[in-house]
Amino acid sequence: MSSVLQPATTDDDDTTPAEKYRPVSSHLAIAPPVSVVIPAMNEAENLPYVFKTLPDWIHEVVLVDGNSTDDTVEVARALWPDVKVVEQRGKGKGDALITGFEACTGDIIVMVDADGSADGQEIVSYVSALVSGADFAKGSRFANGGGTDDMTFIRKLGNRALCAVVNRKFGARYTDLCYGYNAFWRHCLDKIDLDCTGFEVETLMNIRVVKAGLKVQEIPSHEYLRIHGVSNLRAVRDGLRVLRVILEERSNRRALRSRTHAPTLASDGSAGSAASVAPVVPAVPVVPVRRKAS
Repeated sequence: MSSVLQPATTDDDDTTPAEKYRPVSSHLAIAPPVSVVIPAMNEAENLPYVFKTLPDWIHEVVLVDGNSTDDTVEVARALWPDVKVVEQRGKGKGDALITGFEACTGDIIVMVDADGSADGQEIVSYVSALVSGADFAKGSRFANGGGTDDMTFIRKLGNRALCAVVNRKFGARYTDLCYGYNAFWRHCLDKIDLDCTGFEVETLMNIRVVKAGLKVQEIPSHEYLRIHGVSNLRAVRDGLRVLRVILEERSNRRALRSRTHAPTLASDGSAGSAASVAPVVPAVPVVPVRRKAS
């Protein structure tokens, strides 16, 4: 899929319908529709902060309700009248995200947590990376320009160790591993085939985009403290689940390599070779596009 930044159109420009583009600012517009997926369970108090930062040019908001017992759904509809509410049938963050992804209609999908820790204004950086050529825009709290107010020393240490393992075993160059603020082209879902239910879904996505040879671009992101409530994340329990995913994906990768590296004769009698994995590329700044002169 190829999409580029487009100049905002004026009323007297009849070459491109104005409604085709979504204005990001007075000097920038985008063509691909953007869907934002927000998994939420009992986040009624935090949703006002989440929706307040979402840009008004996004195509749709998909709220996946994990059987909330508070007013999460009612608050979401009051804040964003066109919100698409999807009821989660299973349990876990991974299950919620998969459910939300299936309900999206946009070409670009952005995943945002419902605890108020993410700044929706950063979405423009993610979208800019995608329309500039990346397949997967991966948020990073430890890339230059990123940061976190929420991670304890133990969690930072664990994240760094697990990130190092993934980089070494899968040929990635990630600076962050377990972060839930990401964006990607919808077609990527066909290549990563998500099949886990818990917090480890983020790690699974990061591994499988590399295994699929997709072009990844890290986006510096700042993680703020959860505003209300207590997170369901448990450092030791979920860290072990992440490690299990890494080991399972490594095992699957070895099995695949043993098959793909077996000598195969091409039409000319020469042996074929396996494709290489695309590396992670550094982030690039958002470049505004000037409005056409009227």
